[in-house]
Amino acid sequence: MSELAEIYRIYFDDVYRYLLALSHDAQLAEELTSETFCRAMRALPGFRGACDIRVWLCQIAKNCFYTEQKRMGRIELLGDGKMEALPASAPSLEEQLTDRDDAARIRAALHSAPEPYKEVFLWRALGGLSFRTIGQLFGKSENWACVTYHRAKTIIRKNMEGST
Repeated sequence: MSELAEIYRIYFDDVYRYLLALSHDAQLAEELTSETFCRAMRALPGFRGACDIRVWLCQIAKNCFYTEQKRMGRIELLGDGKMEALPASAPSLEEQLTDRDDAARIRAALHSAPEPYKEVFLWRALGGLSFRTIGQLFGKSENWACVTYHRAKTIIRKNMEGST
């Protein structure tokens, strides 16, 4: 079995679940998973192993997602150069203000959380990864990942309470 075929077999589900968590669309997640592995195939000779291959693939997947969202006109660049997804339907002005305020508070609370709490929280909440997988990414146990995730939630809540 080729190296890429083995990588595909091992990591397909993780990449697909990550993209499904980002897109909330099974068909789009499948298409983007295929695109992710196509890009990975082209980039594999340059992969130096500086990070876990799952992390590398999910980064490629995130870039595929953002590229697709930009192509569809569903994202905009924020002031710091980061991209943010726009809602598919137009909520009321009151909902927009509440959502923006909540999103800004959550983003600020998450941003101020120290590592590894921030990264563990993102892998679990957005990536949909299991505690076992997160533990493996960090070379730690499943229990460590679970405890770290729950501590991250506590930190974020405290940070949000401090920002109100």
